[in-house]
This record gives sequence, C-alpha cells and structure tokens, in this order.
Amino acid sequence: MRRFARTCCLYLLAAAILSGCAGLRPGYETPTVTVNAFRTLPSGGALPSFEIGLEVINPNREPLELAGISYTISLDGHDIIKGVGNELPVIEAYGTGQVTVTATANLLAGARLIADLMSSPKDSFDYRFLAKLDPGAFRPTIRVEDSGTLSAGSLQR
Repeated sequence: MRRFARTCCLYLLAAAILSGCAGLRPGYETPTVTVNAFRTLPSGGALPSFEIGLEVINPNREPLELAGISYTISLDGHDIIKGVGNELPVIEAYGTGQVTVTATANLLAGARLIADLMSSPKDSFDYRFLAKLDPGAFRPTIRVEDSGTLSAGSLQR
C-alpha cells in the first residue's frame, strides 16, 4: 500500500511539472504596448482624468485574451498616472488592437514634479511607461516597459 501511495505521488508530481512547462510556450514573444492617444476628460472632481489609448501588438500565433491591464506613466521618476482596465478586446494572432483606459492623475506626484521643475528647470523629461498584462488563469503575467526622453520643445504645439 505504501509503495502504491508513493508511486501515485510521483505521477502527480510529474504531471504537475509537465503542465507547468506547457505554460512556458516556447517561441512566445512579449507583446508590445505603446501609448498612441492621450486626452483630458471633463472632470467634476479636483483631480484631472485622462483617457489613454494603448496599442497592443501581438507577435504570436495565438490570440491574446487579456483579463486585465494595469499601467503606470512616470515623468522624471514621479508616478504621475496609474490606471487599470478590465474590459479589453481579444488581440488576434499577429495582429494589433486598440485598448482605451481611463486614469486619474496622482496629485501629490504631480506637485512634487512641479516643485522639482521650479527648483531646477529642465529642457527635457525622462519618461517611463510600465504595463502589466494579465492573460488570465494558468498563464504568466506579461510585463512591458518603454522609456526615453522627451524634449520640452516636442511638448509645445
């Protein structure tokens, strides 16, 4: 009886390891997420709200079904905007999809950024966009990052 229990445990362990490896998906490429639209929404409160358009590119052979997304937009190390979304379209295989989410500015982070700019004016800003895509159960979270520098001249139009 003891030998039978040990054998069953070994089979269960092997099945768990194999199912875990199946989720790794060899050849899987991380999707790309970029901000392609940003507009201010009418706000009845003290904090401004924004509508942010994201373009998701799925470079894989299977559709990307997202359960949710969370993201952060930072300027010069200050997390200015954070947001989440859960009503997301399926991004077809080798396709792109548009995701629109709403977010509210972080008042304290914005005030710290303005204080920093007043103490030492700058001609450029470092930006960072972080996104976490949740493809649902039994699949690992996808993390996407984009960063760079924006010049003050490119912000004026």
